[in-house]
Amino acid sequence: MFSSQTSSFQDSIDVEERDEFDSEDIVGYSQKIQLNCYYTIYLYQGTRSEACAENVAWNQKRADSTSHDDFSLTLIDSSLPSEAEPELRTYISRRLSKGALLGGMGNIATVELSLPEQAVGCYCCLLEQERSPEQPDADGNGFVICFMGGSEKGLNLFRLELDKYVQGLHSSLQTPELQNLETEVRPYLSRWYEESVMHIYRVVQLVQSNISFLLHAALSHTHVEVTNSDERTKADVSRFIKAASLQGLSQQDTTTASLCKAMSEDTQSDVVIDCSSSPPTLTNTVSNRFCDGWIQAFLNAAERCNPFLLRQILENFKLKAIQDMNSLKRFVRQAEMSHYALFRCCQFLQGCGNGDVLLQNARAEHSDLPEACNIIAVLDEFLSEQAQA
Repeated sequence: MFSSQTSSFQDSIDVEERDEFDSEDIVGYSQKIQLNCYYTIYLYQGTRSEACAENVAWNQKRADSTSHDDFSLTLIDSSLPSEAEPELRTYISRRLSKGALLGGMGNIATVELSLPEQAVGCYCCLLEQERSPEQPDADGNGFVICFMGGSEKGLNLFRLELDKYVQGLHSSLQTPELQNLETEVRPYLSRWYEESVMHIYRVVQLVQSNISFLLHAALSHTHVEVTNSDERTKADVSRFIKAASLQGLSQQDTTTASLCKAMSEDTQSDVVIDCSSSPPTLTNTVSNRFCDGWIQAFLNAAERCNPFLLRQILENFKLKAIQDMNSLKRFVRQAEMSHYALFRCCQFLQGCGNGDVLLQNARAEHSDLPEACNIIAVLDEFLSEQAQA
């Protein structure tokens, strides 16, 4: 009835999705880890808004601009080849004319450009400048930011990271002329792939087979502290833990908050990653068969230098944990009325390899249900006896 964790992992990845990543996202990867990626930034101006004379004169000097009845789009900077940028501008103009780009919300699609890859994933976002109180209804000005690389499916896995990264440009985009283009804007745009996509890869490369300890810490809401390292590594680990946690995936919004509270009351120690040596040393670590079963999948994807596949594996890991939590909740409800269901519950916890985390979650969620708490206490005692045996 209960398969091994290896087969559970294989079952949790759809075959077509595996093949798609194998054929589509691995192409172009090398030992340098970096695939071909590009950025472009355009000035967006509503033609009915009152632009100052300096802005109008600046636009007229730019040959690489496109005008429509409702807006104009002017190139500011791009890393695309010269023949590909006008194609992208035409695509973005078409999206804008259809109202398909909403301010502050990224849009991801596949675009065909004059590139070696021909078809690439494209993330684009319209950052609108704040409108003046005197003209709240006037067409706004702003900037359109585009990031290109990998596939549409791959970029969709990092939509939240890309949205957050683009928002970090707000303070640097003050004037249409962008006098800080060389010093701030261009370096920031050129790092989009490293900062928004590669952090999971860097963490797996850092801890290698110890990745199971971080997965367990994320599931159990255990704090992870990084010492003797730079700020980038600390931020990478923090983002990995957040990405691997189940916050937002649980069926009940209160479950995560209750679990966090319950875990904070436990006398558990923080996991510490000491980067003073190579490889780093980890202390206060805890894992289980469920987390251990995913180690090789992460290492294989990292060896193939595929951050998109790494993120897909991480999402599958979380979804499998959610499925097991839902199964346990169903068994607990049934066990309140049937001793056989209680026996099945014990079998399930023994077979899934993630019983400690599942019981922590169930204990927090059913804290106000006496009958369920009694069932969970029995299950907890069963797991303890199995561990001692």
